Amino acid sequence: MNCMNCGAPLGKSDYCPSCGFHVEVQKKIWQLSNTYYNLGLDKAQIRDLSGAIDLLKRSLKFNKLNVQARNLLGLVYFETGEAVAALSEWIISKNIMPENNIASEYIERLQQNANKLDVINQTIKKYNDSLKCCRKGSEDVAVIQLKKILNQNPKLIKGYHLLALIYLKKEEYEKARRILKKAAKIDKTNSTTLRFLREVDEQTGTVTSLEPRRWAFGLREKEDRTPRNQSVAYRTENDVVIQPPTFRESSMAATLLNLGFGFLVGACLVWFLMVPANTQRINKAANEKVVSYSNTMATQSAEMNKMQEQIDQSEETVASAQQQIEDAQNQTTSYENLIKAYAAFQSGNYTSAANVLQNVQADLLSVDAKEIYDSIYKNIQTTMKNNLKTQGEQAFYAKDYETAITDLSQAMEMDDSDYEVLNLLAHSYRLNEQYDQAVEIFQKIVDRFPGTKRATTAQKYIDNGGKGFDTVGQKSSSGTTSTQTQSQTTASQDTAQSGDTTGTQDTGGTEAGQTGNGDNAEGTSGEDGQ
Repeated sequence: MNCMNCGAPLGKSDYCPSCGFHVEVQKKIWQLSNTYYNLGLDKAQIRDLSGAIDLLKRSLKFNKLNVQARNLLGLVYFETGEAVAALSEWIISKNIMPENNIASEYIERLQQNANKLDVINQTIKKYNDSLKCCRKGSEDVAVIQLKKILNQNPKLIKGYHLLALIYLKKEEYEKARRILKKAAKIDKTNSTTLRFLREVDEQTGTVTSLEPRRWAFGLREKEDRTPRNQSVAYRTENDVVIQPPTFRESSMAATLLNLGFGFLVGACLVWFLMVPANTQRINKAANEKVVSYSNTMATQSAEMNKMQEQIDQSEETVASAQQQIEDAQNQTTSYENLIKAYAAFQSGNYTSAANVLQNVQADLLSVDAKEIYDSIYKNIQTTMKNNLKTQGEQAFYAKDYETAITDLSQAMEMDDSDYEVLNLLAHSYRLNEQYDQAVEIFQKIVDRFPGTKRATTAQKYIDNGGKGFDTVGQKSSSGTTSTQTQSQTTASQDTAQSGDTTGTQDTGGTEAGQTGNGDNAEGTSGEDGQ
């Protein structure tokens, strides 16, 4: 022991012989450190590694220069699979005492076996990966990884704990018990091991014994007995008398009993040797038949699938051919209608040209034909719009709302400023119970005619989800005809009234009232009650 002030060796005195520093407290502290070291050594010898680690840490807390305690702590760490912590303690110990230090030998042994050191490093990395897998919920992957880790580093206590914890989560308590017993063999008093074992015992109702099993064989003392079939020799005075063994003839009952026992043993041999072989042979033949039938069924299934694929391909070919025929027919019809429309247009019959041009599918025409179509369409667009509007109005009052929606939608695409088209289209959607589309058209009326009675009435329909703001004009649950007729009549009256003034122009003191065309048409469901 050296003085902590000047480093001089100390004697029995409480003062340093070199500098006179009072070292009584230092001696007591270092003595306490040595006491903890001795207790830790005792714990390590009985494989109480957790207790040993705790005591050795206390020893180093009182005396960081206690090389023996630090070396022993490294050994205990290494025994629990913590090679990195062990190597750290030995390196610190070597720095404290570079010469005559067994820690140097420990480090050299570990460095010479580079393969083992690499395995230890890999197991630590894999353990960290397993921990990440557990946090992500991949317990099965973690179990496989931990089993490999424990095969490579069977002293890694943390690996046993993590594997046991996964088994506890999966409620596989017997597997967890076996893993924890292996961990207890390395460290008997590890608090985590004992806590997990207590949890296993509570769940299974069985107390885990960590003591090794001791088989007690009840061996009786041999008695000096003479076999019955052996001759007995004894001495009488000066003579040696040899008594021959006695012979007893078996009875008939004993003979029959022996025969019966023999037959029973023979029957058991036949049952346990021949019957299983015969059963195995029958099962093998049955399995071969099952395999043969399975192969046959698989072949037939493959052939059926192939035939089904051929049928599907044929059906697709037929459908494609039919589609091509229909496209060709539609294209021919479109060209014929285009020629008729062109002829009517050239003759000045715009109405007939508009009617025929409606049946032309422009997307089926060639580039040149499309130019002719666009030229005719541009000149008779108004006529076509009026025809579609008239057809839609007729379909509306005929209660053919699907046709009305189709014609009025096309008319709206040509001119979305026509209030009558918008109003009839909105009510067609409403009476056809397509409320979302009705709301969309009513919104266009609000946007197109802001600040007018048309917009106000349309907004009422929008607020009521397109279903109307009164019972009049809506389709009832029974679908009565009178309600729809009343709604159509109201729409007709409102369209005819055209009562809103959308603008006023003052020219030379004269007011010209520019009226709308049917603002009250929205009253098909709400204005009827006014």
